[in-house]
Amino acid sequence: MESVASVPFLSVAPFAATLAGIAVLPLAAPKFWDHHRNKAVFALVLALPIAIWLLLTNPSVLAQTAHDYVSFLCLLGSLFVVTGGIHLGGDLRGSPRINTTILAIGAGAASVLGTTGASMLLIRLLLRTNSERRHTSHIPFFFILLVSNAGGLLTPLGDPPLFLGFLRGVPFTWTLRLWPIWLLTVGYLLILFYWFDRRAYRREAAQDIARDESQIVPLAVDGKLNFLWLAFIVPSVFLPTPARELVMLLASTASLLLGPQSGRRKNEFNFSAITEVAILFAGIFITMAPALLLLEQKGPALGLHAPWHFFFVSGALSSVLDNAPTYLTFLTAAQSTAASLGLAPAVVAVPASFLAAISAGSVLMGANTYIGNGPNFMVKSMAESAGYRMPSFGRYALMAIGVLAPVYAVTAVLIGLY
Repeated sequence: MESVASVPFLSVAPFAATLAGIAVLPLAAPKFWDHHRNKAVFALVLALPIAIWLLLTNPSVLAQTAHDYVSFLCLLGSLFVVTGGIHLGGDLRGSPRINTTILAIGAGAASVLGTTGASMLLIRLLLRTNSERRHTSHIPFFFILLVSNAGGLLTPLGDPPLFLGFLRGVPFTWTLRLWPIWLLTVGYLLILFYWFDRRAYRREAAQDIARDESQIVPLAVDGKLNFLWLAFIVPSVFLPTPARELVMLLASTASLLLGPQSGRRKNEFNFSAITEVAILFAGIFITMAPALLLLEQKGPALGLHAPWHFFFVSGALSSVLDNAPTYLTFLTAAQSTAASLGLAPAVVAVPASFLAAISAGSVLMGANTYIGNGPNFMVKSMAESAGYRMPSFGRYALMAIGVLAPVYAVTAVLIGLY
């Protein structure tokens, strides 16, 4: 690993510019940003200097970054492709009760199918169910908070940070003990969503409600064969690389080529959302490498000594960095801190309260921005394609932090009890 002095602070500038561009360009230059080619040029211009610098100074870091990116994209891409072939047909009544039920099911499924799998499986049904309504911008917003993030807190299958922890020695069932935090967050968000949705539903025009109720179609499942491919993808996370990625790619290919395609056609499936994620996260992974190097090297000197320190700092950085490498960085910092303070290690050489803090912070605060967790951007892109108005990058962040602030305050106390 490089010395701290060899990693200039200026090397973080492209990462800051990448985040700023993602936040500003959709508003300042929407026609430019609509084209994936332009996104690719934007990402390339900022990432290429960092890639060259890493290649010349620390190729192992570049290789690890490339590996992390490929693994990340294989997992998200395979779940996106396979669940894209499963069509939850029907157009349910877009009532607050039905919407809250869908979100609750999604929050439960996220710890089994992963936040990406659960998001891709249910978002189309939720968007279609509410397509006749007009006051609906809050619906995909809460979906991201609940299904794409908080729901995945219970198992290593739920969210990439927890899976990386499992690979580093955290027992598979350890995260189940986070159920009080999961229940607090999911319960609070479901109650708040129901209150918001009831208010919005009362503002709907009578003709829109009547149109919604007249177009109800019973729920039906098309593309059931894709559940078989999901059954390959989910356990493949236990395989070593590159077998893990190979199984995911083969399952995705089988899903695309074998069996009926009616579910994919009904979903109006296309690769636009995952293409956007692939392009932007390629730039993010490369440009954030210097930031992670600095953070990892300076971690023991950051003055983090209490569980709530690790919760808020790992969570804050998970909001703007990908939450998986952020989790690993602070897990390493926690190990160093525990050793220096002489604290009794409970699991992977850290106190249980430190591990609970890093786990909860990385997963929950991944909801704070569109780039905090992989499914966030995909849900945003799909909602916009379906005609839903989504908040800008900055406005979304303010909304998410505002809604989740009470959860963060209570969680900061709960983690001290582990």
